Formats: sequence, C-alpha cells, structure tokens
Amino acid sequence: MEAKKVLFYDIKSYDKELFKRFGKDYNLEMKFLKGKLNEESADLSKGYEIVCAFANDTINKEVIDILAENGVKLLAMRCAGYNNISLRNIKDRFKVVRVPAYSPYSIAEYTMGMILALNRKIHKAYVRTREGNFSISGLMGFDLHGKTAGIIGAGKIAQILIKILRGFGMNVIAYDPYPNYDKAKELGFEFVDLDTLYANSDIISLNCPLTKETKYIINRESMSKMKDGVMIVNTGRGRLIDSVDLVEALKDKKVGAAALDVYEEEAEYFFEDLSDKVIEDDILGRLLSFHNVLITSHQAYFTEEAVEAITKTTLDNIKDFIEGKPLVNEVK
Repeated sequence: MEAKKVLFYDIKSYDKELFKRFGKDYNLEMKFLKGKLNEESADLSKGYEIVCAFANDTINKEVIDILAENGVKLLAMRCAGYNNISLRNIKDRFKVVRVPAYSPYSIAEYTMGMILALNRKIHKAYVRTREGNFSISGLMGFDLHGKTAGIIGAGKIAQILIKILRGFGMNVIAYDPYPNYDKAKELGFEFVDLDTLYANSDIISLNCPLTKETKYIINRESMSKMKDGVMIVNTGRGRLIDSVDLVEALKDKKVGAAALDVYEEEAEYFFEDLSDKVIEDDILGRLLSFHNVLITSHQAYFTEEAVEAITKTTLDNIKDFIEGKPLVNEVK
C-alpha cells in the first residue's frame, strides 16, 4: 500500500524527532515545515489530502478556502484547542480532528509552579544571585496555607490542580457552568457563583476553555469585584483576559500579581526566538516590564509525557481517517 502524504506546519525540532520516531509504523510520507499555516503558506498544501497544524496557526476563511481547493480532506490539529479555526467556513469540505487530552498533570503542575515562583519571587531571586546580589529585600511572599484559591473551570486539569492546592492547605472554591457536586465533595472544594469567587479568592486560576461566554471573562468589571492584591494565573487561553484592562489593574495595584503562560496576541511571538528583535506589541511589552508579572511562552503542557501523547494521538487520528474508521476526536 502506497504511503499517505501528510504535510506538517509549524514544526519544531522536538516535534519532528517524535513524529519520525513514532510514525515509522504508520506508512506515512511526512513533510515538515517550520512556517506557520496562514494565507501565505496555505498553498503549499497542494498535493496533500492530510494537513497537520498547531495552536497558533491561522485557519481563517481564506486559509480554509485554499485548503479545500487544494483537495485537503483532513486537518489534524496536534492540540486540544481549536479556537483558531473558523469552523463555520469549513462547511463539511474536510474533516477536523484534535487531541482532546494529553497530560492534565503537566498543566496542573505547571500552574502550581507559576504560583509558587510568582508568590515567592523565585524568578527574581535567581536573576539577583546570578549577578552577585544576595539581598532579599522585595522578595517577601505570603503563606499559601489558609488562603483561598478560586478556580474558573473545574475539568480534569482543574481537579488535579485542586488536589495540589488542597495539599498546601488552601481553601478552594470553583465556578463551572456544569458543576460536578460529587467531585467537589470528594476533593474538598465548593462550587460558587463567579461574583462570590471574585470577592473571596486570594489567587484566581483560569482553567476553562475559550468560548463566546468566557472570552475576556477577566476584564475591568470582573477585576473590580476582586480582592485588592489578588493574583491571577492563566494557563488556559490568552483571550480569557482583556490584556489592556489587566495592565490598568496592575498599575492601580488592584491586581497584585499575574502569571501568564498564554497571551491573547501570542501567535507572532510564542514558540519563537525573537531575542534579537524589538517587541512591537505595546501591551506585551508593558506586561513584561512589570516586576510582579511572570510570563512564559505557552509551555505549561510541555512535558515528555504530554508531547509523546500528542504525537501518538495525532498519528492515530490520521490512521483512523485513512482506514475509514470513526473519528473519535473529530471537531464537529
């Protein structure tokens, strides 16, 4: 049987190594591109029925039209989110699959790491001591024990995070539009409405998907309801937070600290080495200037276990499509 051709966009060296390692038994002819999928690069899909893309690729109407005209039959996303795809413009012209789960532990553990680093100023202390400055002025944090964490979105990742937070002796409250009260009882947390969560949380973690309802769920109005000095942590999606409003809240000291592994305009920056360039995004530049803001480059998922799971699930999704099997991870 002839090998099926697959075109991979936005591939890093670690992606390529894993797809080549695990793809040996899948009878695939894989071509890897470093560039992102967008209007300029979409035409490279000519001659490929299967295209694989990632979280920060641009898959709008123009790109979808080009993919369909080029005969693409499957778009395999190697990520869980698909908010970067204009699904309404696909119109059944090709299938879309994703990786709904890989390692919820990776993101939950990373979230806790960001909380600890930001609270205890570990990132600042590291830089100081590297430069021979052993002063601890300005590095004071607070005990997590006895504080209240508010979790927005109580799915698998959040449930693991809640276990970790409870291990630190924290009180946990959560908001979810579909509350699982049995799970709350099992893990020792309470479901509340958003206003109650805002008013009572010392730390707020965003663990919800990006939808019409959650877009900019953290904004000027919602932050006005929070405790003065609240810490906000986002390992979900960038557009859960209105970044302009966050900058103002940080300046006003309404928000005491922010840990961001995602950013609403991250596509041009995250996953790339731009150390020799000027950051032209004024809001990102402003956020990077705050001493009480910790920003990382969408790496919460980035563990060996998670990346291997993403690779294997993507390959299995492609194999099911080729063999005409039901697509269990199809995005409708």
